[in-house]
Amino acid sequence: MADKKRILVTGGGTFLGDNIAAALLAEGANVTLLVRPGTEDRLGELARRVRWWSADVWDTASLRGRARGHQLVINTVGSLIADPSKGLSHHRLNFVSARNIAAMCVSDGVPEMILVSSTWAPWMSRSYIRSKREAERYVVRVGVRGTVIRAPLTYVRLQQRSPFFALMTLLGSVPPVSWLGFGKIAPMPVDVLARGVARIAMSDQRTKSFYYASDLRRLNTRDELSRDLIDTPPLPPQQPPPPTQAAPSGEETQQPRRSAFDFIDEDVPFGWTPPIDSD
Repeated sequence: MADKKRILVTGGGTFLGDNIAAALLAEGANVTLLVRPGTEDRLGELARRVRWWSADVWDTASLRGRARGHQLVINTVGSLIADPSKGLSHHRLNFVSARNIAAMCVSDGVPEMILVSSTWAPWMSRSYIRSKREAERYVVRVGVRGTVIRAPLTYVRLQQRSPFFALMTLLGSVPPVSWLGFGKIAPMPVDVLARGVARIAMSDQRTKSFYYASDLRRLNTRDELSRDLIDTPPLPPQQPPPPTQAAPSGEETQQPRRSAFDFIDEDVPFGWTPPIDSD
């Protein structure tokens, strides 16, 4: 039996990082999560299913050796929200973090890195997109096999959302409007994005460096696109299953099917930010 692919995911304990880790588990990967110091308890049930390390991506010394022995690193760290008054510029949040993770890959001998970036949309800050493009350019030329996911905003199915973004999602799924660019920028369910990223990571036959929303959707089956969430990997023997979680507030109260994402705690979809007192 072939060894499982060893994949390190940054952004453990966050909305995006944890969902991608769950999708990788469902695909049969051996997953390690990189967790910001002091937030380890936010992993919840996921901590039982993965290995994890504490490290600060803005402190290169804490990253030393963390990726050793892995075949691929997926970087989800970054933020839509900047606070220049605290030194948290988009450049620092999105470019510097990606640069440090890429340097970790090079020093630890990891041959591949996937950067979860962002597609452009009218509601996105120019500074945010600029920092993401800067990170993309760095990753694809730094000395690893770089792959970029230009993802749209994501949401959790059944959760209440603003009417505007709900409309954008609808327009992105209905031809011919979706062909006019809405399909690339419309928000998508986080499980669709996570599943697509996981399958890109697990494939050894990737033929391009940039993936978009349409690629992520194609990597999901029709059933996966229409149902709530993906099936959960089995628990280790002699361990009780995780407690059933209630449906998101404000929506129907019927019990959702068991899912790889059921053990993930809710979090804002902005990834990490560095400690306020960091250099």
